[in-house]
Amino acid sequence: MHAHPVLRLPWRLVVGVVGTLVLLAGLVMMVTPGPGVAAALLGLVILSTEFCWARRLVRPAQIWFHRAERYGVRLKNDLLRRSRERRAARRRPPTSE
Repeated sequence: MHAHPVLRLPWRLVVGVVGTLVLLAGLVMMVTPGPGVAAALLGLVILSTEFCWARRLVRPAQIWFHRAERYGVRLKNDLLRRSRERRAARRRPPTSE
Protein backbone atom coordinates (compact mmCIF):
# COMPACT_ATOMS: atom_id res chain seq x y z
CA MET A 1 0.00 0.00 0.00
CA HIS A 2 2.86 2.38 0.73
CA ALA A 3 4.33 2.07 -2.74
CA HIS A 4 1.21 3.31 -4.49
CA PRO A 5 0.86 7.09 -3.95
CA VAL A 6 -2.90 7.18 -4.57
CA LEU A 7 -3.66 4.51 -1.96
CA ARG A 8 -1.41 5.92 0.78
CA LEU A 9 -3.91 8.42 2.22
CA PRO A 10 -6.96 6.12 2.12
CA TRP A 11 -4.92 3.36 3.77
CA ARG A 12 -3.79 5.71 6.57
CA LEU A 13 -7.40 6.81 7.06
CA VAL A 14 -8.64 3.21 7.30
CA VAL A 15 -5.88 2.28 9.75
CA GLY A 16 -6.57 5.43 11.76
CA VAL A 17 -10.31 4.79 11.97
CA VAL A 18 -9.97 1.09 12.84
CA GLY A 19 -7.23 1.74 15.40
CA THR A 20 -9.20 4.57 17.00
CA LEU A 21 -12.36 2.46 17.23
CA VAL A 22 -10.49 -0.41 18.87
CA LEU A 23 -8.74 2.00 21.24
CA LEU A 24 -12.03 3.67 22.20
CA ALA A 25 -13.67 0.28 22.70
CA GLY A 26 -10.80 -0.64 25.01
CA LEU A 27 -11.27 2.55 27.00
CA VAL A 28 -14.99 1.80 27.36
CA MET A 29 -14.21 -1.76 28.43
CA MET A 30 -12.00 -0.45 31.22
CA VAL A 31 -15.11 0.71 33.07
CA THR A 32 -17.43 -2.03 31.81
CA PRO A 33 -16.80 -5.78 31.73
CA GLY A 34 -14.29 -6.80 29.10
CA PRO A 35 -10.59 -6.90 28.28
CA GLY A 36 -10.08 -3.13 28.37
CA VAL A 37 -6.30 -2.93 28.67
CA ALA A 38 -5.74 -5.57 26.00
CA ALA A 39 -8.11 -3.85 23.57
CA ALA A 40 -6.55 -0.44 24.24
CA LEU A 41 -3.08 -1.84 23.59
CA LEU A 42 -4.32 -3.55 20.43
CA GLY A 43 -5.75 -0.24 19.21
CA LEU A 44 -2.40 1.46 19.84
CA VAL A 45 -0.58 -1.35 18.04
CA ILE A 46 -2.88 -0.93 15.04
CA LEU A 47 -2.27 2.82 15.05
CA SER A 48 1.48 2.35 15.48
CA THR A 49 1.70 0.64 12.09
CA GLU A 50 1.14 4.02 10.46
CA PHE A 51 1.70 6.77 13.05
CA CYS A 52 4.95 7.60 14.88
CA TRP A 53 3.23 9.05 17.95
CA ALA A 54 1.48 5.73 18.55
CA ARG A 55 4.74 3.84 18.04
CA ARG A 56 6.31 5.94 20.82
CA LEU A 57 3.40 5.06 23.12
CA VAL A 58 3.55 1.34 22.34
CA ARG A 59 7.31 0.94 22.80
CA PRO A 60 7.29 0.84 26.65
CA ALA A 61 4.51 -1.76 26.56
CA GLN A 62 6.56 -3.88 24.15
CA ILE A 63 9.58 -3.69 26.45
CA TRP A 64 7.45 -4.64 29.45
CA PHE A 65 5.90 -7.54 27.53
CA HIS A 66 9.29 -8.93 26.48
CA ARG A 67 10.55 -8.71 30.08
CA ALA A 68 7.42 -10.47 31.35
CA GLU A 69 7.82 -13.13 28.65
CA ARG A 70 11.44 -13.80 29.65
CA TYR A 71 10.42 -13.96 33.33
CA GLY A 72 7.63 -16.43 32.50
CA VAL A 73 9.99 -18.67 30.54
CA ARG A 74 12.52 -18.61 33.40
CA LEU A 75 9.79 -19.40 35.91
CA LYS A 76 8.44 -22.27 33.79
CA ASN A 77 11.91 -23.75 33.31
CA ASP A 78 12.62 -23.48 37.05
CA LEU A 79 9.33 -25.17 37.96
CA LEU A 80 9.96 -27.96 35.43
CA ARG A 81 13.50 -28.48 36.75
CA ARG A 82 12.27 -28.70 40.36
CA SER A 83 9.50 -31.10 39.32
CA ARG A 84 12.00 -33.36 37.55
CA GLU A 85 14.28 -33.29 40.60
CA ARG A 86 11.42 -34.26 42.93
CA ARG A 87 10.35 -37.06 40.59
CA ALA A 88 13.93 -38.35 40.38
CA ALA A 89 14.27 -38.21 44.18
CA ARG A 90 11.12 -40.32 44.61
CA ARG A 91 12.44 -42.96 42.20
CA ARG A 92 15.78 -43.38 44.00
CA PRO A 93 15.89 -46.32 46.35
CA PRO A 94 16.22 -45.36 50.02
CA THR A 95 19.75 -45.48 51.32
CA SER A 96 20.32 -47.76 54.27
CA GLU A 97 23.16 -46.75 56.51
